[in-house]
Amino acid sequence: MDGSSQEEEEDRTFTNISLADDTDHSSRILYPRPKSLLPKMMNADMDVDAENQVELEEKTRLINQVLELQHTLEDLSARVDAVKEENLKLKSENQVLGQYIENLMSASSVFQTTDTKSKRK
Repeated sequence: MDGSSQEEEEDRTFTNISLADDTDHSSRILYPRPKSLLPKMMNADMDVDAENQVELEEKTRLINQVLELQHTLEDLSARVDAVKEENLKLKSENQVLGQYIENLMSASSVFQTTDTKSKRK
């Protein structure tokens, strides 16, 4: 590699910043030339945005699922309360009916015990 091609190669990757107004190249410091990061950043942003979008959709789906399960639980709890209430009501009615039947049986001569069998002997 000759000197001019080496300078051209350096120009492609480095920017020359002169520390003095002279034309001597010995006083220059070479800094890396900023490469365009825009395509990489855009791709990274698009990847991040896509990941964020997927993550957001997953969070939304999970939140909706949790809310649906909460509503289902509330419905089941209300149903259990209604069944308990109905059960207590039916128990109470059964007690009343049982007492009523006992009163009828004791008032009726058909259900009263008779000692006629013992008298016949």
